[in-house]
Formats: sequence, structure tokens, C-alpha cells
Amino acid sequence: MHDSSSRLQTGGTPLIIELEEAKRELAEIGKQVHDLGTALRIDELREQVAALEAQTSAENFWSDAAQSSKTLKQIKILKDKIEGWEHLRKRVDDCVDLIEMTIEESEDGSTTDPELTAEALQEVKDIEEEENRQRIEVLLSGEYDRNNAILSFHPGAGGTEAQDWALMLYRMYCRWSEKHGYRVKLLDWLDGEEAGIKSATILVEGTNAYGYLKSENGVHRLVRVSPFDASGRRQTSFASVEVMPEFSDDDGKIELRDEDLEITAHRSSGAGGQHINKTDSAIRIVHIPTGIVVGCQTERSQLQNKETALKMLKNKLMEIKMREKLEKIEDIKGTKSNIEWGSQIRSYVFMPYTLAKDTRTGYENGNISAVMDGDLDGFINAYLKQNAN
Repeated sequence: MHDSSSRLQTGGTPLIIELEEAKRELAEIGKQVHDLGTALRIDELREQVAALEAQTSAENFWSDAAQSSKTLKQIKILKDKIEGWEHLRKRVDDCVDLIEMTIEESEDGSTTDPELTAEALQEVKDIEEEENRQRIEVLLSGEYDRNNAILSFHPGAGGTEAQDWALMLYRMYCRWSEKHGYRVKLLDWLDGEEAGIKSATILVEGTNAYGYLKSENGVHRLVRVSPFDASGRRQTSFASVEVMPEFSDDDGKIELRDEDLEITAHRSSGAGGQHINKTDSAIRIVHIPTGIVVGCQTERSQLQNKETALKMLKNKLMEIKMREKLEKIEDIKGTKSNIEWGSQIRSYVFMPYTLAKDTRTGYENGNISAVMDGDLDGFINAYLKQNAN
């Protein structure tokens, strides 16, 4: 699709031709929407909703609170998919009617309304974007893809430069999340020595947050002229982004033994001060058998920070247990990957040229400023398409 503003040239191609072109494009999008309905198995989803709703009428349905809650949640998920597709199909039909009406008025001798034409052309563009978004969502079929996501940022070797790079990544994912309507909650923060961060953890809340952000798990490489180097030399830095789903109580239980935990309290710091309670309420927990470390300092009290940190630890252990298909939590072994050259999933080059390139998919974007401002959909979509079942 071309930008609709470029179509509306008063001295150029007549608007009627632009509308005819948009109508042809819309017909093609309509076919894609039909194919999307097939991919979503809309008829099967309707049957599943009917079967689940029938279960809610059973006499003993509410006797098991956990199971009834799970069933109602599944009904909502299925209905959201069906209604989202049906609304998209209706938008296509309504837009066809709008374009045909505008064309008919023009053929009757009336002057084509530029504002109405612009509205129709913009709607075609919006429908195309929504169809693409729903098509990408079809790829989010993982068991926990609909869950919230927990992101942790850690700089590699390199001191201040790497710590500043970790902060840049933190900001990049916050901006991506906000652009997509997700809520970002800061869980933990540790200031860098001169600039940047030694570590940070955020919770990204919203449907499919983990499904999209799981593509970002790994080491990220930066190449730039360091602002912290007086000689102006080009430097390479690394930082890791750890992504895991936020598990609910329904996803399984992780039992923690007191003797396996080393819990310490310390003074909170960082993130500009507005997020952090400046008392000895921050909590850091080490899971001794695995060496996993978690922390929280953003809640109002030490007890709340401890509860959040314990939940984060359970999430990490659960994610490892699921990924490695382990039966018992005792089977989890601590693993530490190096944040260094050769292990990166993506490179961000600021100098001597500008380019962000994913080493797994080959997808690249030369507008490095837009990427750092959260323009990551191209990278995420390429990863999801490559890893589709």
C-alpha cells in the first residue's frame, strides 16, 4: 500500500482512478481475510466455544473453582479470536461499500469528495495492517504465548559502555511495549557505576506479550563510537535480554525449600528515584542449587518485595523446567552463557554505517534510530514466521 496522502494530488491522477485501484487492492485483501479465517479454523473455534459453554451449564461446573476459571478463560480467548476475525471481515465489506458509493457519486457527475476519498484509502491501509497483525497472531500457538512477559537486562564485559548499552535496550523494549498498548512494570533495578545499569527486570503485561517478546531472548551486540571514550574510538559492546513468561498458579507449582534460599535485604537505588523506595526494603534472593539470582525493590515494603522476588524465582525455575522437560525442580542445573562475540542474536551498528541486523533470520533495518525507539515488529515477525510449526 502507498501512503494515502500521496494519492490525493489535485493536479495529478484523478481520484476516481485512485479509488478503483484501492477497490482492487481491497478485493485482494478480502481474499486474504478469507484465507485467514481458514487458517484460524473459525468454524472449529465456534464448535469449541459451544462445547465449553455447554460445560458451564453442568450442575457441578462451579464445584471446582480452578477448573471453572480455566474453562471461562478459554472461552474468552476463543471468542476474542472469532470476534476479531468477524470484525475484520465486516470492515472489508463496509469499506467496499464506501468505495463503491464514492465511485458511483463521481460517475453521476458529482465531484469526488477528497475527504471521503482520503477516509476510504486510509481505511484500506488500516485493514491491511490489521489483517497482517491477525495473521502473525496465528503463529502464536505456544502454550504460554498469551502470558505476560518478564524481561531481564544484563550487560556483558566492558564496564560503563556495556552498562549503557543494557540501559539502551531497556528503553527500547519499554518503548515497543508502550506502542503496542502493553503495561510495563519495573521489578528490579541496579545502577551502573558511571552510567547505564548493572541489571534491570521489567514485567510486560498484556495478551501475547510473551508470544511476541520470546524472539528477543539472547545476546545483543552494539557497534558505535563510545561517548565514554575521549579518543573517539569505535567499540563493540554486548548485553543480554532474558525473556520468560509469567506463569500463573494454574500452570504448575514450584515448591521452594528454605534451606535452598539465600535472602538478603539492601538499600534500593536507581531509575531516577521516582520508582524506587529509598529504604533497606530491596530484596535479593539466590537459589543455591542453581545459582539463579533474582531481586525486587519497587514494591512499598520489604515483605512485598520478597513476595515478588519469590514469584520471579519460581517463574525462572518453571521456565527452565518446561524448556528442559524436567520432572523435578531438583533436576535443574545452573547454566551460565557468556555475553560475548559469537553468541549474539542481533547486531546494532551505529558507525561507520547504521544497520540493525538479526543473525537468525537475516532481517535488517537501516533506520537505527527508529529501531532504538521501539520499531521491532519486523524483527519479531520474521522470527515468528521462521519458527512457525
